Amino acid sequence: MTPGTHPRLFAWRARLVPDDLGLGWMPFWTLGYLCFLAMPLFVPGLGRPGWLWPTLLAAVVFLPVYFRSYRASGRELVLLLVAMWTLAVLLAPYNLLANTFVVYACGTAPWLGSLRRGAIVAAVLVLGYGLYALDRGGGAIAAAITLFVGAASFASNWLVRENLRKQTALRLSHDEVRRLAATAERERIGRDLHDLLGHTLSLIAIKTELATRVWDRDGGAARREVEEVERIARDALAQVRRAVSGIRAAGVAAELASARLLLESSAIVFRYDADLAGLPPNIETTIALAVREAVTNIQRHARASRASVSVRREAGELVVVVADDGRGGDIVPGNGLAGMRERLVGIGAMLAIDSVRGRGTTLTIRVPLPGDGAPGTATEVAK
Repeated sequence: MTPGTHPRLFAWRARLVPDDLGLGWMPFWTLGYLCFLAMPLFVPGLGRPGWLWPTLLAAVVFLPVYFRSYRASGRELVLLLVAMWTLAVLLAPYNLLANTFVVYACGTAPWLGSLRRGAIVAAVLVLGYGLYALDRGGGAIAAAITLFVGAASFASNWLVRENLRKQTALRLSHDEVRRLAATAERERIGRDLHDLLGHTLSLIAIKTELATRVWDRDGGAARREVEEVERIARDALAQVRRAVSGIRAAGVAAELASARLLLESSAIVFRYDADLAGLPPNIETTIALAVREAVTNIQRHARASRASVSVRREAGELVVVVADDGRGGDIVPGNGLAGMRERLVGIGAMLAIDSVRGRGTTLTIRVPLPGDGAPGTATEVAK
């Protein structure tokens, strides 16, 4: 399910849980833990007479507190955790599984920031509820369950938070790789323009001076010199346009460097063999975006241990092969694959995907080239 296929559903989700947290639907699945509050329906001894209505009321009050906690921080978040704990204390006389709200508070505590701060707040909430349960008499089991389940909830959500933090840092690293690649490309273009324009303008100056000298005594020669100046200027303009067009182009080399960083951080051995010399900017940009999408899918979905990218020329075509040894299986079309196909169609390319369950996936792109470029290769292995 993607935002493009269900825009209203994803907009509703974003109103409750900010997308920039990267949690997806997880906050909604964890609401299933509220089902423990209904256990007195099946084990009457877990609830006191009249337990149902106080439990329903507590759940209704809990939901806005729960979703607000995903947007809160600092002191406000601590107050929301205390509110969850208070709901547990108020419901405990009616429902012995009221400690469910304390478990939610422990699971939310990691978002307070540091491990130390979150652990202290979670410990205070668990110990406070444990002492309250013991004081009521017969609450030793409830106190023990709250301690162990609360600790497990805190630990698991701390790991989730750390994983999201690392993913964010990895995305920033990818952006830095692309920024450095773009900077290097601009510097290369600057050097090319300097060499090109320096030579061309010097030649134009010489030709113009020569035409001026022979203008009065040999009009034909002067005319030929002026025509030569015009030709040189037009040729220089064409070369400048070709050079500058690369500024906005996404480079395959930058995407391969970014792919190496992404896959090696996921313990996937990555190898590439790329012939990148002389690619037209529009083709290189499209291929770079296709490689980015394919590699991202490998990292997210393939469960692969090895992956490779090959870019080579064959009989007037550019052939790009992205392969992995992951789980394979049926390909579910999404916005990323659809966008890739649209871009490839725009340059006259063909896309083929071969995916066999248990044997990985191979994506092949064939692009007709307008002419042969000088071959050049780059090979890297990331382990």
